[in-house]
Amino acid sequence: MSKTSRYSSIRPQQRLPQWLRRPVGNASALEAVQGVVKQGALHTICEEGRCPNRAECYAAGTATFLLGGAICTRSCAFCQVEKGRAPMPVDAGEAERVADAVEQMGLRYVVLTAVARDDLNDHGASLFTATMAAIRQRNPLIAIEVLTPDFWGGHRNDEEGLRAQRERLHTVLAASPVCFNHNLETVERLQGEVRRGATYTRSLGLLAAAREQAPEIPTKSGLMLGLGEHRAEVIATLEDLRSVDCQRLTLGQYLRPSLAHMPVERYWQPSEFEELAVIAKAMGFRQVRSGPLVRSSYHAAD
Repeated sequence: MSKTSRYSSIRPQQRLPQWLRRPVGNASALEAVQGVVKQGALHTICEEGRCPNRAECYAAGTATFLLGGAICTRSCAFCQVEKGRAPMPVDAGEAERVADAVEQMGLRYVVLTAVARDDLNDHGASLFTATMAAIRQRNPLIAIEVLTPDFWGGHRNDEEGLRAQRERLHTVLAASPVCFNHNLETVERLQGEVRRGATYTRSLGLLAAAREQAPEIPTKSGLMLGLGEHRAEVIATLEDLRSVDCQRLTLGQYLRPSLAHMPVERYWQPSEFEELAVIAKAMGFRQVRSGPLVRSSYHAAD
């Protein structure tokens, strides 16, 4: 039995609330972007993760490209992206095709993310830099945000792993993205179940190192709610993010992609998201997006 299939016998306890039932939106914008992505043999987390906001974002001129193929070497229990120990070979033409797509779509703000590539020596850091360079060669005015994995793994000890993680981080930051994003995803107590292969401490350390290495680049992180966390734990997590000077925050409702994924423990009310936004801003976060349908790249260009 796979690590995620054990959830398949757990049936939804609640019906999807009305506030999470989003209309398709701008169908023409959705189809146009899907056509460009398909033509370029590319991947977006918008499609792979079935984001409910993708039509709105496409129409607004933003998209989140998924680098490194469509198979992730991690097995996070919440994520729709396909998992496997034998991911796709590195595609040497991917960066140029992403740049082609950005040009065709007329995007002004691009978010680059990637599957975890623990099989690569640099864990995919060069995928980000090559793609940023290709996009800027076409149009140096396009703003590029990066949403990275933790760049950890495959080391004999923690000291070696930490050094390698920082080197990979430096590679990405040296390319000057307009924002560095790395998601904690959930509270510390639930990390082991939700984010297999990652740890709370390593992720906080990555965000802290990003501020130290490139203080001019804002850092960002996000949480999904509804996995069984308590309100006090969420607030404690926000405090931990501020302790490493994380400046931007997204809070959204976890939606179960399939019966093979973790079940939703509860649906947080829109008013609760509003309350958390007020708390976060009082803590000093400079930008907060908090709502049931908010995702990591939602309104990122703002």
